[in-house]
Amino acid sequence: MLSSLHQEHVNIAKLLALLKRKLLAIRAEEKVSYRLIRDVVDYLGEVADKRHHPKEDMIYDYYLRYRVVDGDLGNRLHEEHQKLIDSGRELKEMVEMILLDAVIPLEQFTAKLEQFITLQENHMNYEERVVFPLLRESLTEDDWRHLEQSWLVHAQADPLFGPEVAQHFHDLAERLALH
Repeated sequence: MLSSLHQEHVNIAKLLALLKRKLLAIRAEEKVSYRLIRDVVDYLGEVADKRHHPKEDMIYDYYLRYRVVDGDLGNRLHEEHQKLIDSGRELKEMVEMILLDAVIPLEQFTAKLEQFITLQENHMNYEERVVFPLLRESLTEDDWRHLEQSWLVHAQADPLFGPEVAQHFHDLAERLALH
C-alpha cells in the first residue's frame, strides 16, 4: 500500500515539475497555457484530494487508533490535507478567472501558484520522510492485512497515469508524454 502511495507521489511530483516550469515561464513573461495549469490543478483536486489523501488518511487513522502518538503529530496530516484542498480550490478559481479574461495581477497569481507547489512538495516530503517510515516501522503484517480490505474500497484506476487516460486529461497526458 505504501509503495502505491509512493508511486502516486512520484506522479504528483511530475505534475509539480510541470507547474514549476510554467511558473518560471510566467515570470519570464513567456506565453503559457493556463488551460494546462488548470488541468494539473483539476487532476490534483480529483485524484490527490479525493482518492490519494483518503487512502493515506485511512491508514493513518488506523495507526492513530491503535498506537500511542505524542503531541500534534496526530492532527498534522489531516490539517495539511485540508490546506492542500483549500489552496488548490483558490488556485483553480484564479486560473478559471484568467481563462475568462479577468485581470488578475501577475504577481498575485505567481505567488498563489508558488504557494500551491510548495505546500504540495512539503507535504509529500513530510509523508515520505516521517509518516511512511513511521507506518512501516509500527504496523504489523496483521495490521496491513486488515487495512488491505479497506484499501480495496478506495482503489480506482488513475485517470491520468492509469491504464486508460480519461478524456479530459488527454492534453495533459500528451504534454507529459504519457501516450
